[in-house]
Amino acid sequence: MLAAVAATACLSGCANLGYYWQSATGHLKLMSDARPVREWLEDAGADERVKAKLVLSQRIREFAVTELKLPDNPSYRRYVDLHRSAVVWNVVAAPAYSLTLKTWCFPVTGCVGYRGYFDEAEAQKEAAAQRALGYESSVYPVPAYSTLGWMNWAGGDPLLSTFIHYPEGELARLLFHELAHQVVYTRDDTMFNESFAVAVERIGGARWLARQSTEKTTAEYAEFDRRRRDFRAFMQATREKLKTLYDTPGMAPEAREAGKRKIMADFRDAYARMKAGWGGDPARYRGYDQAVARANNATFGAQAAYDELVPGFEALFRASGSDFARFYDAAKELAKLTKAERHKKLKELADA
Repeated sequence: MLAAVAATACLSGCANLGYYWQSATGHLKLMSDARPVREWLEDAGADERVKAKLVLSQRIREFAVTELKLPDNPSYRRYVDLHRSAVVWNVVAAPAYSLTLKTWCFPVTGCVGYRGYFDEAEAQKEAAAQRALGYESSVYPVPAYSTLGWMNWAGGDPLLSTFIHYPEGELARLLFHELAHQVVYTRDDTMFNESFAVAVERIGGARWLARQSTEKTTAEYAEFDRRRRDFRAFMQATREKLKTLYDTPGMAPEAREAGKRKIMADFRDAYARMKAGWGGDPARYRGYDQAVARANNATFGAQAAYDELVPGFEALFRASGSDFARFYDAAKELAKLTKAERHKKLKELADA
């Protein structure tokens, strides 16, 4: 996730200075509050559970360098307790009959399909403003974001309380994902950037569990990941139904709206059945419940950025001899192409 990174490089004269101010000050406070992991481990008053996770995080960080060839720099070697549930809240928006996200443009990242806020109330206010303009809008919490390596001179992106207690496999995947953004990034192409990072996290996460984790931890994570994959596939199937409906030419507005309402009603009914099949404590699925409750064109459009090109990147990894350095070089070559060309090549790779 790249939320809020643009504000760290906004030059004087940027439009909407209020937004940039909240973003810059929020990020700078996060950076100033972060302390080296070593200091936390030496602090007798620090939570022992946090200390254990910090030790694990540094093992994962070293694995990222030695095994996945991800950057060896200051990122994720400091920690900060934010005392809140998310580091930022992202706003996404899309038209009533389209899954194409509205984009916002920033000095460093270029144009992206979301707008990040350090204050949830401000995010909700922006979402309301988008709805007033006729968009479907949604706000979702973000546990981490990347500054693309731009802040390594100041200590790098820190570990955060918003994700440090994730299950081992999920913590590894998140760190691999965020570090991947420091390896390959191209302006104005959220789908390319996020799909690349997801491919790195999936491949790297599987390698971590196979080589570094216990059988018990791996088995527990497999169940967690199975539910997530089921949910993402379920979301993708609904997204495809909506896309087909919206792309059907010549349909009367009333028929399009009726079709949309039916797809969304079926979506929520099917989720209830899927969750019942998972069993266990329903409280474990609160995040999925919230995602379904807020689901609209904007959320389905946002999910596409993380899924659409992943199979192509996974195929590119195999074509690179399952060698991470070669894979990164190949991805960088794709980044030099036009957006349409790189997407076409990745889809061809996935279909080959």
